Amino acid sequence: MSAATDLHPASAAHVGSEADHHGPPHGWRRWVYATNHKDIGTMYLLFSLVMFFVGGLNALLLRSELFQPGLQIVQPEFFNQLTTMHGLIMVFGAIMPAWVGFANWQLPLMIGASDMAFARMNNFSFWLLPPAALLLVASYFVPGGAAAAGWTIYAPLSIQMGPGMDFGIFALHILGASSIMGSINIITTILNMRAPGMTLMRMPLFVWTWLITAYLLIAVMPVLAGAITMLLTDRHFGTSFFNAAGGGDPVMFQHIFWFFGHPEVYILILPGFGIVSEIIPTFARKRLFGYSSMVYATASIAILSFIVWAHHMFATGMPAAGQLFFMYATMLIAVPTGVKVFNWVATMWRGSMTFETPMLFAVGFVFVFTIGGLTGIILSIAPLDIALHDTYYVVAHFHYTMVAGSLFSLFAGAYYWLPKWTGHYYNEKLGKLHFWLSMIFFNVTFFPQHFLGLAGMPRRYADYPMQFADFNAISTIGAFGFGLSQLLFVYVVYKCVKGGAQAPAKVWEGATGLEWTVPSPAPFHTFEKPPVVEQ
Repeated sequence: MSAATDLHPASAAHVGSEADHHGPPHGWRRWVYATNHKDIGTMYLLFSLVMFFVGGLNALLLRSELFQPGLQIVQPEFFNQLTTMHGLIMVFGAIMPAWVGFANWQLPLMIGASDMAFARMNNFSFWLLPPAALLLVASYFVPGGAAAAGWTIYAPLSIQMGPGMDFGIFALHILGASSIMGSINIITTILNMRAPGMTLMRMPLFVWTWLITAYLLIAVMPVLAGAITMLLTDRHFGTSFFNAAGGGDPVMFQHIFWFFGHPEVYILILPGFGIVSEIIPTFARKRLFGYSSMVYATASIAILSFIVWAHHMFATGMPAAGQLFFMYATMLIAVPTGVKVFNWVATMWRGSMTFETPMLFAVGFVFVFTIGGLTGIILSIAPLDIALHDTYYVVAHFHYTMVAGSLFSLFAGAYYWLPKWTGHYYNEKLGKLHFWLSMIFFNVTFFPQHFLGLAGMPRRYADYPMQFADFNAISTIGAFGFGLSQLLFVYVVYKCVKGGAQAPAKVWEGATGLEWTVPSPAPFHTFEKPPVVEQ
């Protein structure tokens, strides 16, 4: 899309027949030894889908407990394990691998490359994920159960946990190593393997957002690794980095964690911005409004994300000057984010819009993500944040940005490129039904949580007084509706893979870009001779 809107591949020698080239190996070897970017992308996406349901199951268990006041289903200790594992699995096991799956599938197709730069490292970075996921899930079954310190694993609580915390720490190390390798691969591929004529400012915006995201990952994953390694040595080797009993500082853990954690939030959302920037121009049948301003806005968000980490820590008692700095720096991020929203709306303005499923999810993303952004501005104001800190208002804000942001844009991208991946059209009616069920139940789940937070209900509590009962009941009903709606998505994808109307090379009428010059389904080998991109 983006500036690639006007690109015309002068030579589209993209495909070789299976007679000329060996096709994919058969059986399990194809997947275990996979070096083809499409196969690895598929494995990433399937893995993330499985982990999405595992994380969702945790969420439904804890929402079941919160359906009514009193303890019905789980004990508070197990409830805390559920909240922690839900967060860790969703962030590190579901959303991040899904984005890397999209990167693997789409980046070579969008820049005219034959594959990713480091094919074997690509295979290794995927196969690190299943053992890490196994460690996370297995931690439920060790003495003392899984980690229960919140997904932020704050000290000193995380120093006092049982072996489940060690499982979590090792899993995070492995997942972090996978992310770093994936990022190195993505950066090398984008910078060195673009088709002739595709300058940086002609790249599709999804490519741009992933390039910036990969740099963010390389910058902050080692910070997380350092924090959890210090945690490990505090737990087992007698150090006192975060242990106040030995002269350490638990607040230092928060500083280090959030220096990773805040850019991480943008790692989870920036590729979504890229996907929405591809989809909206396609279905508005217009060029993206303000391509270069979108690129600069994305880079600005990435840079600013490094200087706002302590807005998560207003309640720790920082001096007024520190509060003011982090407050204003946080508000500043609203400017490039606002530029993006304005550009998306301006692209839609007076376009010849149609509302196929990808467009529905993209427009839904813009609407709901904007609500999440506005609640974020409220939380950036230090005195308000001190009142709302660790209440359900923060839970609502976070899910409006992460579910409506990351997940809705992932669904948008999946529906957008599914015909290209499978060669078949999906069932449009079922896709639209999936969107409306997801949108309605999402809001039923999380909008009442704003009111719970404003009324003072703290998060991560297994029980609550009677005055919070009604909104919690509504929220739980919404959560089950939302969770069950996602089974419809699995059915749509399954039916699309199995068959359906044959998709042409150019699936969507308004679509532009190199990926729409290869047949659908995209052949095992594409772009053996790089296409020449002309303005």
